[in-house]
Amino acid sequence: MSATRRNDFDVTDTVCVADPRAVKMAVLAILRDIAPAANLAPVNAAFRLFVQLFTGRLPGYVGCDTPYHDARHSLDGALAFARLIAAHDAAVTPGERLGVDRAVLGVVIALFHDAGYVRRKSDAADNGAFYTLTHVSRSADFLREHLPLIGLGRHAELAAKLVHFTGFEVPLEQLDVPDEADRKLGHMLGTADLMSQTADRCYLEKCRDFLFPEFVACGLAGRVAPGAKACDHPDPMSLLATTEPFNERVRETRLDGAFGSIHRYFAHCFGGRNRYREAIDANLARAEQALKAVNPSAILNRRPKAFTREALRQLLKQRPTA
Repeated sequence: MSATRRNDFDVTDTVCVADPRAVKMAVLAILRDIAPAANLAPVNAAFRLFVQLFTGRLPGYVGCDTPYHDARHSLDGALAFARLIAAHDAAVTPGERLGVDRAVLGVVIALFHDAGYVRRKSDAADNGAFYTLTHVSRSADFLREHLPLIGLGRHAELAAKLVHFTGFEVPLEQLDVPDEADRKLGHMLGTADLMSQTADRCYLEKCRDFLFPEFVACGLAGRVAPGAKACDHPDPMSLLATTEPFNERVRETRLDGAFGSIHRYFAHCFGGRNRYREAIDANLARAEQALKAVNPSAILNRRPKAFTREALRQLLKQRPTA
């Protein structure tokens, strides 16, 4: 592990989470540890489908054009989910394990939990961020349509429900998932999504430079016309100022609330340390420092890359990143 974590690598600085090939190798290794003889063909098929969708080579879709909710974001979440469910199943009694079939399904849902940001060619919007407020429902539709094509058709309706644990469109208590194990799977999906993105080494810069424009596109941020209702985030730094209260709120209501602190199993991956939690805490401390600084840009000086359609195509022309 390098002394300084690289921008496009996971919390251990060992997996390039911008590269679908590297993430697929890491995820497959984790799943084989859970069940060496498991059928992982759906996972391989899902990664192929992911690359097609995000590069714009899936018929009917234009590819990813959202800089914050890019390919790296989803790949990071899929790896975090695989680690979390594997650690959980290694730590609990045999009767409490979720099993490899749910692990496979969860990885696929994590890969496509933000598929709703990717525009269809028939969509009227000129950027996928326009669908911020409805993207999870669009992701559910994508899962219903495409899971049968990768051998997981019997789970399509369940997947369409579980993906809502990663969003805010439907209150968690209203999700119709009565099976306790399936609901725990949803808690893991929501946990992995929240913690992987906020543990990103460039999380703060991405909020300022990538998430703010996405919010502008859907009307959640930006300056408004005279006489119109004031916006909570008129400029990038006002959005950045909400990162700490947002993280505290989701930690209380979701991570340690509705999701039952299931993130504690991350510590089983890393010799007793929750590296995701450590990275998040470091980011929040840096945010506090930046917001107090005369020149915040001197602190928020990391330069993340957005792995949208063209960047992902270029990456895949290169040899896999080690």
